[in-house]
This record gives sequence, C-alpha cells and structure tokens, in this order.
Amino acid sequence: MSRILILANHYNTLRIFRRELIQELVHQGNQVIVSIPSCDDENKELLESYGCSVLFMTMDRRGKNPFQDLTVITQYWKLLKEVKPDKVITYTIKPNIYGSLVCKWKKVPHYANVTGLGSTFQKEGILRKLVSLMYRFSMNKAEKVFFENEGNRDTLVQDGIIRQEQTVVLPGAGVNLDEFPATSYPEEQSPIRFLFIGRIMQEKGVDEYFDAIVRLKKDYPDTEFLFIGWYEEHYEAKVRQLEEQGLLQFYGFQPNVKPFIEKAHCIVLPSWHEGMSNTLLEASAMCRPIITTRIHGCMEAVEEGVNGYLTEKQSAESIYLAMHQFMEIPYEEKKQMGAAGRKRMEQYFDKKNVVKRTIDCIFENTQEDSPL
Repeated sequence: MSRILILANHYNTLRIFRRELIQELVHQGNQVIVSIPSCDDENKELLESYGCSVLFMTMDRRGKNPFQDLTVITQYWKLLKEVKPDKVITYTIKPNIYGSLVCKWKKVPHYANVTGLGSTFQKEGILRKLVSLMYRFSMNKAEKVFFENEGNRDTLVQDGIIRQEQTVVLPGAGVNLDEFPATSYPEEQSPIRFLFIGRIMQEKGVDEYFDAIVRLKKDYPDTEFLFIGWYEEHYEAKVRQLEEQGLLQFYGFQPNVKPFIEKAHCIVLPSWHEGMSNTLLEASAMCRPIITTRIHGCMEAVEEGVNGYLTEKQSAESIYLAMHQFMEIPYEEKKQMGAAGRKRMEQYFDKKNVVKRTIDCIFENTQEDSPL
C-alpha cells in the first residue's frame, strides 16, 4: 500500500475528471489524500465517497502574483511533513509549480499533470517567460509529467522546460463510456441543431462562431443554435442581442449536458487552445458529429470527414463552410458520422484505459505514449 497525496486547485478538477482514478487507486489498496481549497460540505462528502480523505488549504487559483502565493508553498511544505506521502500527483498550474517545488526540496516522487497551457503560452511576453521559468525550476525533478496532447508536450520540451524522457502523453482524461452512452440520433424531421458547450469567451472562438451563425441562418432559416455555459460579462449584451434576433438559444450553465447533446445533431467548438476538450469526447461518445478547430486538444477527437470536420483557427469562413457542408450531407450520413465518433472514443479515449495507463506509469509498469 502507498500513501498518495493529490494536489488540485478546485474540487471540480477531481470530481469531474479524476473520480475514476481516485476510486481505482483506493481499490488497489492505496491510501489517497486530496488537498484542495475549501468547498461546501456536500462536495467534500462527495469526494470522500470515492474513498479518499480531504484536506483544505488556502489558494487564490486565479491570482497572478507569485509573492502572494508564498503561503501556498508554506502550506504544501507543512502538508508533506504531516502526511508523509510516498507519491504526490498534481493538477493545474499552481499545484504543478508549487507542489512540484516542495516535492523536489523534500525529495518526494511526484507526477505533474499539464491539462492545458492556457492563454499564457499563446504569445510571447513577460508572463510566459515567468511561468516557463517557474515550470522549469519546479518540475525538472518530476518522475513524470503527463500531457493531454502532443502539442503541449512539444512546446515545453522545445522551450527546454522539461526533458522528453519525463513526458507521457495521454488522450486527455478520457471519457466514461458508461456515463455517456451511445444514444439515438434526432429524428429526420426535426430542425438541425448545432450545440456549443463551454464558456462564452473570445478564446473559445465565439466571435467567429457568431459571424458564421449569422451567415448560415440566412441559408437555412430553420436551423437552431444552442449554447450552454457561462459567459464572460462583456458578452452578456451580445448574447442577449443574438437571442432577441432569433439567432441562438442560450440556456446558461447546465450541470447535466446529456439531454442537450441528445437533442443536438452536431457539436461545434471553435476554440483557440485546449488541453483536451472533454466536451468533444462526451458528445462523440453519445454519437454526435463534431465541428472543431484544427489544433491540438481538439483535432485528436476527429477523423476528418468520418466523425466530424476540422476548421482553421480564428476563421469564421472556415466554421461557416464546415457547418454548410454538414447541412448538405444526407441524414443517414450524419447518423453514420455520429456512430463513427462513438467507435473512436471506444478505441482511443475510454477512461478505463486512461486510468490504467496513468497508474501503470506512476507505479512504473509502462512508459508508452498515447497511440494518437
């Protein structure tokens, strides 16, 4: 039995994406302790139901002042002293940096998970240089650094932040094929519905998508465009305007997206950058074709023309043409694309396989990369 400490910046990181990993680690006889910023009693009890212990800490997960994060280092130092873990697993940028740093100082084997590089690495600048320096200094002694796509891995290796031999590329967090089962395609007589799931913000490509919607709505007036998720404040007026014009239907945040996926004919995500889009994996598992950007973190879910279409980054024209192409193919071909997406998820993205490979790497049973 090993004592395993997991560091994360939010309970949702574990609740949504790592539940099966925690449960399997516990099932194999390990003692699992997770450390997160505080949450309500209901979510604490939910995490504990996976078989782990939950310890709270203080962290401003969106703060960008490293001097204010000195308390995080202090808390992690005390935590490792008290828990005495055999291995430490970290998720997201601050636990990756500060948790890895403390593990390095205390010589505790640790495994970092880079679930995406975010906007920081999209352009050169002081912030990118600072984060790169912090990554390099903290994670250079990590046993393994897990990535969700090859593009993110290559960026950090090419920048000299980590070594190639440290890295393992997994197909994201995978998708639970039981929770997101194959579902029947909408009836042929129903209007075509495109669904967007995610935060309504610039880097999700919503501005280009809005432009494409306006064009496509003129060609196919009965087509519906559904949106699920929060919007950043400065998009509120735009979303309301498009709603009033009858161009989209906005449903806000939905804790259960499955009824909306079932209702949709196609999922659209024109994002600028992703670690691995769970939205696309879940929709594909439920037999829905997808239209998304030709970038790492999105394109892995698509076999071009088989279960979806790829568009160029930040191109309203490309999004419009992909949706137009989808509208023109026969109903049966749309259904076949959805079924092909389910097969792709079963072949490459089954969460059971991702969990097994993660645990195998942590316990040094295998070091193979993702087949994608």
